[in-house]
Amino acid sequence: MARGDKSKYTDKQVRKAEHIAESYEARGVPEPEAEARAWATVNKDDGGGKKPGGSGRGKATGHPAAHKGGRTGGTASTSRTPEQRSASAKKAAETRKRNAAKTAG
Repeated sequence: MARGDKSKYTDKQVRKAEHIAESYEARGVPEPEAEARAWATVNKDDGGGKKPGGSGRGKATGHPAAHKGGRTGGTASTSRTPEQRSASAKKAAETRKRNAAKTAG
């Protein structure tokens, strides 16, 4: 199978890549880059084409990347009080202000 040949991918894998590419394009990524990222994601999830002769044939996958999103975000801040979060935000703002002054001057 030549590089770039998609004949060993299933219809579902092709649909998945198209959907991912559309999402990247909607966020302003150029079409060739979006398509490359989409196929890289399909390969990451599935290990390659699932039809006979494809490198992903017969390899089980748990699709870990597809199930991870949104699960871990925000857990650190929810374990802190509003006062602690506010103090942290004020400290971060002060640090950004101080660093901006260093680079500007």
